Amino acid sequence: MSDSIGVAVIGAGMAGKAHAAAYKVANSLYAPVLPEVRLVSIGDVNAEFGSAAARRFGYERNDTDWRSIAAADDIQVVSVVVANKLHREIVEGLLDAGKHVLCEKPLSDTIEDARAMEAAADAAAARGVLARIGFTYLRAPGIAAIGDLIRSGRLGHVLHFSGRYWCDYSCSPSAPISWRYQGPMGSGALADVGSHMSYIAEFLAGPVASVSGGTLTTVIGSRPQPLGQVIGHDHGAVSDVYEPVTNDDFAAFAVTFEGGAAGTIQASRVAAGHANGLIFEVFCENGAARFDQGRPAEIGLYLHDDAYTAGYRQVPLGAPHPYVAGGLPMDVAGVGFGQNEAFAYQARAFLEEVAGLDEASSLPRCATFADGVHNMELLGAVARSAADHGKLVQL
Repeated sequence: MSDSIGVAVIGAGMAGKAHAAAYKVANSLYAPVLPEVRLVSIGDVNAEFGSAAARRFGYERNDTDWRSIAAADDIQVVSVVVANKLHREIVEGLLDAGKHVLCEKPLSDTIEDARAMEAAADAAAARGVLARIGFTYLRAPGIAAIGDLIRSGRLGHVLHFSGRYWCDYSCSPSAPISWRYQGPMGSGALADVGSHMSYIAEFLAGPVASVSGGTLTTVIGSRPQPLGQVIGHDHGAVSDVYEPVTNDDFAAFAVTFEGGAAGTIQASRVAAGHANGLIFEVFCENGAARFDQGRPAEIGLYLHDDAYTAGYRQVPLGAPHPYVAGGLPMDVAGVGFGQNEAFAYQARAFLEEVAGLDEASSLPRCATFADGVHNMELLGAVARSAADHGKLVQL
């Protein structure tokens, strides 16, 4: 194990800043067994954005070309958090340079590029170089706790999953055009937020066997060009020149799981009033559980153990639940936590693997590029179903 790990983040947007902040606090989680984590560079083609993020999160410098990060001897670990269509070139270049890479989901905007990235990751692994994808919601203590309840038999076999991820960042027709709105059908709301719900569904109910009833809809057909740079979901000044939206604002589909369960999933970026509305319920042979990202420090739980008091009860999450004990300064029930902490847990797990530590904090390792390809294959099946009037598609 080396004495230190140099870290860079490529992308200074909303999710890029989440990665940057996560590396900053990663060594404060759990026992301090990691090597020193050196915060080296924030990469962004916009020097102003990159410099501002580097100053905010304590990184030594900023770079405007990812190739500078690939060539830097003081950097060993890189998060790639840029437009999906840019992932392949950057990730492959970093792996060739011997950098360990944590790539945001989805792997790419095409399944062909994603499979090429998986092949590059396999080749890099033979040289001891890691490539992982961030399925961040698997770091949510509530979601992990529900998974434990299913696999332990307390909830038992899954019968039915119902999930939705509703967001409102695109509900205004004046939201400026950006890369998020340009790509094939299925690369919009489905890839952006539906990807999260699909891997959560498989985490809880097992592999998906088929999808049907695929629906992909664009409800705002064009958006104005921005007058300046757009970060994340920002709504800035716009011009009177409009460009077409080519991907989906809303997605929905039904699933069957290999274990026999059934379910439905919705994804929307035009759901006014739902800033980050990830909600699901999972119904099992011995009860049910639900999770609401708006209340991430608790879960709803119903068990068939007392007919007289049957019904959901809220369970505050604390030290007995996954990831919490020793991971937070205050690890007792009733102290809030949410999505930002999930990025920190993710960064910690990746750095532990890079350092060669054996499950030092009992955090599961990050998903592989093969997992990322599988997630895209599932989303691709939804797109094929939608293109064929909801036809059933086997995975």
